[in-house]
Amino acid sequence: MTMRGFLYPRTGTGRASLIPPPPWHYSGDLLTVEYRTDPAKVAALLPEPLSPADHEPGAVAVIWADWQSCSEGGEELLDPVRSQYKECFVVVRCQYAGQTYSRCVFIWVDKDFAIARGLHQGYPKKLGSIHQTRPHPYGPAPRIEAGARFGATLAAGDRRLAEAVLRLERPSEHNGFVNGHPMAHHRWLPSVVKGEPDSLNELIRSGAAVVTAGQAWSGSAELRLFDSPTEELAELTVEEPLGAYYRQIGVTWDGGTVLA
Repeated sequence: MTMRGFLYPRTGTGRASLIPPPPWHYSGDLLTVEYRTDPAKVAALLPEPLSPADHEPGAVAVIWADWQSCSEGGEELLDPVRSQYKECFVVVRCQYAGQTYSRCVFIWVDKDFAIARGLHQGYPKKLGSIHQTRPHPYGPAPRIEAGARFGATLAAGDRRLAEAVLRLERPSEHNGFVNGHPMAHHRWLPSVVKGEPDSLNELIRSGAAVVTAGQAWSGSAELRLFDSPTEELAELTVEEPLGAYYRQIGVTWDGGTVLA
């Protein structure tokens, strides 16, 4: 029997596979908080052959995202349990072969299909509980305008890990600089044989094949990180706030390249 399906479980029809093949399309609202931490703490999260970025080696972005996503046919959008999810991810800057990259060092999502996509893309995804304020043109929800306030929270393993309150102040030409480069990620799979090297160990480069975006807004934020016995986010202590941003975006991801 020929097994079909992009990822597990593979069956004769492939219908039960956790995720379809790329391209994957995303529409989302992003809340971004950028700050500086001790550059040594960022360097401690960069495996070889990556090195700290020459410029702003201690810059960190914590990003909340409320997504709708789908495969090429778009049928998931009409079955929302298969398309809607939320995530919170932590991005730093690094360098490889003279080029600056962004790298996701921690990320939490609330759906299994998002974890599966992360395995393929090199995102270190874990399950979490993620919430953020949604804008709306009616009622008490904030509008996308100066003075609007948005809250965001992250929890995992029954413990709150992060919370933020953002206040929009003015339109911006960008959505921050930490997550503004191609991604340099590792795809790792340990060997099934104890003591043997990894069966898969790739450094890959990936990024959006297509990006569309609405007007970005910048502002200020209060960000708090909390200790947990099973997480290390709080080690990236907030030493100096850099800025906060809101933006609605559309992204298509359709593969990457192997760097090493």
